[in-house]
Amino acid sequence: MIVFQSMKMAFSSIKSKKLRSFLTMLGIIIGVFALVVLVSLVSGATGSIKSAIDEIGTDMVIVDDETGRGVFSMEYLDELRELPSVDQVAPVVYTVDRLYGPHEEGISIVYGTTMELMSIQGLKVEYGRFIMKPDVDNHTNVVVISNATAVDLLGRENVVGETLSIGGRPYRIIGVLKQSSALANLIMYKYQVYIPITSAVRISDSGSLSAIPEVCFSGVDGDTSAVQLELEEELTNKFGSTDEFYIFNQSEISSAMDKITAALSLLLGGIAAISLLVGGIGIMNIMLVSVTERTREIGIRKAIGARPSIILLQFLIEAMTLSLIGCIIGLILSWLGIQVVNIIGNVDFSISIPVAMVAVIFSSGVGILFGLYPAKKAAAMKPIDALRYN
Repeated sequence: MIVFQSMKMAFSSIKSKKLRSFLTMLGIIIGVFALVVLVSLVSGATGSIKSAIDEIGTDMVIVDDETGRGVFSMEYLDELRELPSVDQVAPVVYTVDRLYGPHEEGISIVYGTTMELMSIQGLKVEYGRFIMKPDVDNHTNVVVISNATAVDLLGRENVVGETLSIGGRPYRIIGVLKQSSALANLIMYKYQVYIPITSAVRISDSGSLSAIPEVCFSGVDGDTSAVQLELEEELTNKFGSTDEFYIFNQSEISSAMDKITAALSLLLGGIAAISLLVGGIGIMNIMLVSVTERTREIGIRKAIGARPSIILLQFLIEAMTLSLIGCIIGLILSWLGIQVVNIIGNVDFSISIPVAMVAVIFSSGVGILFGLYPAKKAAAMKPIDALRYN
């Protein structure tokens, strides 16, 4: 009952001086707006980047042969498949070549590989199928193309069964991959095609079946760290060291993004927290003014029996109410700001709920912290001195 009455008096006091109350809350509003919007935008942008990275595969280990001796043969890859932590192995021969379609032509990266690459990289086929073992065994001229390649060069998405010319050689299209995000297209080549590795070695100068330049590995239960360790040990035992091999665990990209996001969120959150503290100083300042203006009221309440704890609670609740109202306004403006960003940038960001909760808790703490001194000052007044105040 006492708390409810104190809250009612707090709202009455805030309502009676609307402009002053709004200016007092402005620091909290700006602080909450900055905290929620900045951290939410960082989280949203990072999520988009991670989604794009996931499209090119994160649960894999890539090994590039930089020895110049061509150590990765198909036979040696069969041996590497037997490593305990290795799940699947996909050889990759790649080149850059010109594609010719009925409508357009363009430069594409051409991957020569096997059927295992689909599951290792998490490729998703929209139409048709991916490369299969008979395609590799029979050296067939078939190709799986990206969605952008189909639309731009052949005029539509479902072009399974049609022919695409790669470097002047005709290839029958057997599959079209799902459309990649715009961000993924920036990270990778816009045009990508996949052909059997046995066909690729005939048009590539970068490798052969006995000298494969790049190999992709996936781990049992997605454990790429164990795969990396076993590969390093195997290559060291066989070739003396791994200095002439480039070994990259692609899951490290996600780990790096998590660290970057955490650092940016902490930095931006710290900057916004400073704004909230400045807003708290404004609350303390106006509460001190309020205590001075209501000195006689405090004296009367004490004279008729109000305990110091009741006076303390009243002014503390008023300070906290100012802070929370400012927080709510800040959250509403944050939501509106993010909607504007979504419309202008054609993105789909949203308010981070944990950050919004932190903003509410932090704002409440600021109200209590900076309202405590004025409240204690009001509670400590002597009734006789307060009544004499003019």
